[in-house]
Amino acid sequence: MFTFVLICYTTNYTYMIHIEPKILDRINAWLTPAFDEETQKTIKDSIANNPKDIQESFYKDLEFGTGGMRGIMGVGTNRINKYTLGKSTQGLSDYLHKSFPDETPKAVIAYDCRHNSKSLAKLVADVFSANGIQVYLFEDLRATPELSFAVKHLNCHCGIVLTASHNPPEYNGYKVYWQDGGQLVPPHDGGVIGLINDLDYADIKFEANNDLIQYIGKDVDDVFINASVQNGSVGATQAAKDDLTIVFTSLHGTSITAVPETLKRAGYKNVHIVKEQEVPDGDFPTVKSPNPEEPAALKMALELADKVNADIVIGTDPDCDRLGVAVRNADGELQLLNGNQTMLMMTDFLLKQWKEEDRIKGKEFIASTIVSTPMLTKLATSYGVESKIVLTGFKWIAKLIHDFPKLDFIGGGEESFGFMVGDFVRDKDAVTSTLLACEIAAITKSNGSSFFNELLQLYTEHGFYKEKLISLTKKGIEGAEEIKQMMTDARNNTLKVVNGSKVVKFEDYDLSISKNMITGEESTIDVPKSNVLIYYTEDGSQVALRPSGTEPKIKFYVSVNTELKAVEDFKTTEASLDAKAEDILKSMNLI
Repeated sequence: MFTFVLICYTTNYTYMIHIEPKILDRINAWLTPAFDEETQKTIKDSIANNPKDIQESFYKDLEFGTGGMRGIMGVGTNRINKYTLGKSTQGLSDYLHKSFPDETPKAVIAYDCRHNSKSLAKLVADVFSANGIQVYLFEDLRATPELSFAVKHLNCHCGIVLTASHNPPEYNGYKVYWQDGGQLVPPHDGGVIGLINDLDYADIKFEANNDLIQYIGKDVDDVFINASVQNGSVGATQAAKDDLTIVFTSLHGTSITAVPETLKRAGYKNVHIVKEQEVPDGDFPTVKSPNPEEPAALKMALELADKVNADIVIGTDPDCDRLGVAVRNADGELQLLNGNQTMLMMTDFLLKQWKEEDRIKGKEFIASTIVSTPMLTKLATSYGVESKIVLTGFKWIAKLIHDFPKLDFIGGGEESFGFMVGDFVRDKDAVTSTLLACEIAAITKSNGSSFFNELLQLYTEHGFYKEKLISLTKKGIEGAEEIKQMMTDARNNTLKVVNGSKVVKFEDYDLSISKNMITGEESTIDVPKSNVLIYYTEDGSQVALRPSGTEPKIKFYVSVNTELKAVEDFKTTEASLDAKAEDILKSMNLI
């Protein structure tokens, strides 16, 4: 319920507007001397000219989601700005000193191409240094996987990258990495968040100690790129590399600093870069969205590929942790692969390499997430390798490496176009994965096959699994409430049948319950709580739903499968699976 209030400021600003009391308290707190004049003026102007926006800016605090803290830039507790990032960095600084009382903590910071990323990165460095923390700050924009690598390479206690991945231009974000190079996970995330919540904005130390800030660049680049070449190479001959034509686009992002050089050092010479998209630009002027999951993002790359008769097209998102791939299909046409398909091919080639080198000894594993294709587990089992399935987000995959130190991690990925090769980087890595995709394309072509044909062979061996994702965007206060209500309704009204097929199992990750819908028997899901619901049906289909941790969206994931008797049956079988996935979504009133 909204209350009618009168706000008076000492500067003679007086407005009559409707604002909820708790939001008003937050706004008034930001109109105190702890906040600079520019911030206060912006707030007052917004109250006068855009009261709805000011409420959106203050109705909650930004939260750490699957990809850290991400939001629209601007003033307010629900926005990315010097104060929200400063408070987070102050809390993290306090936690570092608490966790390492006998050491001088060290942090490394990177940033992407977005508006204000460079200045926000320097602000984070200032706060760290003001708290006596040694800071390594990249001299210019860098790819997110290089930051993950740098944490371990520089023996740092934590890392920060300023990025909002593939979100729209008005967004920015703040991802935190721990000393293993992986993103912050329990118990450290809770410890940091607790200290942040105990702080007042007046507690932030903004005065930098520049003696503790060291700029880094090429020295780290060289080591990282060499490591990417080593880990992403799976045996393509130089002749095979010379016979492969590649089109690459950085979509105005950071990958231009690493991917071309990685391909060059690996021996690939026929690399065509989309010139219109190679200059980093936070406005992403040539695309509606710089997200390689969306076909439109690779339109210019596909057009160039047709001109140069490329074998493979690869595009990466702004912080270079996701990649979209297109390859020639059986008709010689370029076809975009989804994240599950790319992940399957990369995993298969890594497993083949390990098997050929006699490195599979029964203590290896691959990893994926609960909303990714179930086919990955069948693939791993065929090689005698364990498949570990975790919550959505690469921080959980990286955590497995830490949790199982006696096991060897081969690789892992998720449906959202991310993959990680080995453990030298502890986050999804589009640099090394781009090289791996090119290696696969080169090897299969040299063997008289193709990337696409080998994918179809996997389907004939392990079953044809096809996935479809629907995302519903719900912005603002009302949107957040709508998403919350949709999850509540789904949780309280469990489906018994999906598209005519009986639901045999239902999982609620927020309640940590797995229920056999036939017997009624319940068991505990032994993973951290997460707002995810998954239905398993009698015919082998799966439907999952979850709110996004980084965007104002609710996502619905559908997986269907059947037998593929022969490669020649691919088109008709795919059409049948696509129709089934559509029917499932229609039965749930989603399309």
